[in-house]
Amino acid sequence: MSTNSFTLTDEMRQQSIGVESAPTALDIEKGHIARFAEAIGDDNPAYTTGLPETGGIIAPPTFLRAMRAVRPQLPFDVPFTRLLDGGSDWEYFEPVRPGDTITAVGRVEDIRERTGSIGQMLITTIKITYRNQSGAVVATQTSTSIRH
Repeated sequence: MSTNSFTLTDEMRQQSIGVESAPTALDIEKGHIARFAEAIGDDNPAYTTGLPETGGIIAPPTFLRAMRAVRPQLPFDVPFTRLLDGGSDWEYFEPVRPGDTITAVGRVEDIRERTGSIGQMLITTIKITYRNQSGAVVATQTSTSIRH
């Protein structure tokens, strides 16, 4: 149980909402897609040889999880040392293909404080937008993290 005496003020909350991470880019390779599909046990040929209905090879929807973590830096120190994944919601708009360069930027959508069974918690909602080299949004991920 946390014994910190941290208080999220209205000013801290206002300074945090809208903060964005630095962009993180990943060049998508055909072999990377095939290895990822193999690792998750999905033998769908859309991920290895391509299908006419998919217009060639595409990445599995969960492929974007392979990108390095995208986290905006809060404008204040957080005294909590533990981090829990509170879950994610994904929306998919365009397929990810070999040759794409996907750039991800995270944005703080919400931040709040509450006390629960594990003690004092800081709950942050971050929306990550994934764009391809043409600027098209291929997916968004809205995730919740719980620091305590």
